[in-house]
Amino acid sequence: MTNGGARSWWREAAVTAAAFACCLLGGVLRAGDTVGPPPGAAYVIAVVSCAVLPLRHRAPVAAVAGTTLCGVLAQPLDLLLTPLTVAPVVITAYSLAVRTEWRAAGAVTLTSAALLVASVLLFEDLSWKDASRMAAVAASPLVAGVLGYSTRNRRAYLAAMEERARRAEESRDSEARRRVAEERVRIARELHDLVAHQITLANAQATVASHLFDVRPEQTRESLRELVGTTRDALDDLRATVGLLRQTGDAVAPSEPAPGLSRLPTLLDSFRRAGLEVSVHQEGPARPLPPGVDLTAYRIVQEALTNVTKHAGTGSARVRLAWRNDRLTITVADDGTAPAAPDRPSGYGLIGLRERATAVGGHLSAGRRPEGGFLVSTELPLPPARDTTTGDAP
Repeated sequence: MTNGGARSWWREAAVTAAAFACCLLGGVLRAGDTVGPPPGAAYVIAVVSCAVLPLRHRAPVAAVAGTTLCGVLAQPLDLLLTPLTVAPVVITAYSLAVRTEWRAAGAVTLTSAALLVASVLLFEDLSWKDASRMAAVAASPLVAGVLGYSTRNRRAYLAAMEERARRAEESRDSEARRRVAEERVRIARELHDLVAHQITLANAQATVASHLFDVRPEQTRESLRELVGTTRDALDDLRATVGLLRQTGDAVAPSEPAPGLSRLPTLLDSFRRAGLEVSVHQEGPARPLPPGVDLTAYRIVQEALTNVTKHAGTGSARVRLAWRNDRLTITVADDGTAPAAPDRPSGYGLIGLRERATAVGGHLSAGRRPEGGFLVSTELPLPPARDTTTGDAP
């Protein structure tokens, strides 16, 4: 038996035992406010009505009918009908209101209360004291029904709130997946533009070399011609595959190479003109970067500083470039005090940054700093120095 099943069994046993005790206690009471040992009829009523209680989960109307019938038989069996005697009716009335539409539950509960009162009127002359007791007997299942209806409404409200939260989470996850897909397409387009530019340049250089070295041996000329053909075919294949990612209305591929850290000073100047004071700290000797890593590093600094401008509520930021043998660590920190915005720390802008870092084999983390402000930290892998091409460091 599972923990949930065990708890349910003990709860059911406790409810049944309490109802049985109430029924017997009601059998102790006598007319004239006297007490005595419960007669055998009290045990019969208690056992039969409590045996009906488990039905309230699957057939609540039948359970109310069964417990009401036991209560109706109390007066003919010379038992005093009290709120204690009808405790099983109270329990089944509550369960009925919890599980049934309120109109049907109200009709059944009112009928039960009327039958209990009528059973006394048929077999006994009522005094004013008996009238107050009958009012309490009639009110007991009605109050239980109201409480059950309130519980039903509360459960329905909580279920609706949980459903709304689940749908909102699903919507957010769907939106995040869509943004990730869009960002991957954009990254693929930029990589396409980057590689296409370099191959186009190589193709042009090889073509010029083929004409300039026309006086050289035939073997050199043939090699250069093969280079021209190879680079042309590679460019055509690249455009035919990755170029399919472009959509109608997209901008034409740029004629200049994609930006990299060599253009970082220009980028920082643009933020300074916009009112953001940016300081740069560099550790270790700078090295030329592979084109894809160079583009990713530039975009991460650009997006992180853009987030500072939009959300941080501060006029300053710090950029740190730490060059190591096998990786480049980039951190962008601010001391902003603005409350968390959708893009900080788990918004869609940072999803795009993580996708960029992952695309080149790195990883990115972002979050609030204990001392205040926000920190974006990225580690990008670097090939050994001897494997990188010559270029200008920032």
